[in-house]
Amino acid sequence: MSAARGNASSVAAFLLIALIWGSTWLVIKDQISAVPLGWTVTWRFLLAAIGMFALALVRRDPLWLEPAAMRLALMVGLFQFFGNFQLVYRSEHYLASGLVAVMFALLLVPNAVLARVFLGARMTARFLAGSAVALGGIAMLLIHEYRAAPAGEAVLTGAALVCGALLCASTSNVLLAGPLARRQPAVPLIGWAMVWGTLADALFAWVTTGAPQFDPRPQYVWGVVYLALIGSVVTFPLYFALIRDWGPGKAAYNGVLVPVVAMALSTAFEGYRWTALAAAGSVLALSGLLIALGGREARG
Repeated sequence: MSAARGNASSVAAFLLIALIWGSTWLVIKDQISAVPLGWTVTWRFLLAAIGMFALALVRRDPLWLEPAAMRLALMVGLFQFFGNFQLVYRSEHYLASGLVAVMFALLLVPNAVLARVFLGARMTARFLAGSAVALGGIAMLLIHEYRAAPAGEAVLTGAALVCGALLCASTSNVLLAGPLARRQPAVPLIGWAMVWGTLADALFAWVTTGAPQFDPRPQYVWGVVYLALIGSVVTFPLYFALIRDWGPGKAAYNGVLVPVVAMALSTAFEGYRWTALAAAGSVLALSGLLIALGGREARG
């Protein structure tokens, strides 16, 4: 019964994460305002780090990490909360939020590849075939965007930024699936990773765009709050728990549901225009991800 309850809790967390992250892509789109993106990312994870340590206090987790774990938090912060999000936010300058979400669903591919290299996880032929199908669908979506965009180079720039973000996020995920991370309390580890990421974000923003800036619009303020507390404090502990329980490849499978939510919101609020090519690409991408789900990597 306890195993069944644990699995049910993991499935519930899986669905909640997908629904929340499906909505964050549209909120991120609005955050691209008069505030330089470096500072927007900084405000998000400054608030998120505060929220994470508050959660650790409520849970009575130890707040300090051993030196090796602190170094791990530093690496996770640089890859996840600096590199990944700096690139993701910039990609939405060039691509619709729903399309970025669909591309980011391919996170399961580098997750599984890096888990194979560094953790000894195995990949099945079905996983590889499904990943290839999903890549074909993404290619069709990008061709649609390239044809529709006034400047096709913008689509290529956006796609390159997403690819860079995928590699950063995947590196972080595999670090969190390793034996050192498994021995640490998740919430303080993520909190310290956010601290290091926030410091890197702030330094980058100051060097590239100057002194701190903020947008007082209520929509911007509530967007930062939503992304920090709901999109980060609520979801990241749940997601990294899934990485520990299911492995980094399977944990990324919420990316099958996230793009459905994100594309629906993009259609409703951004006026995303569907064509036969875009629809076929979306169906192919999600079908490929579902095939890969049935041929997920085994734990080493």
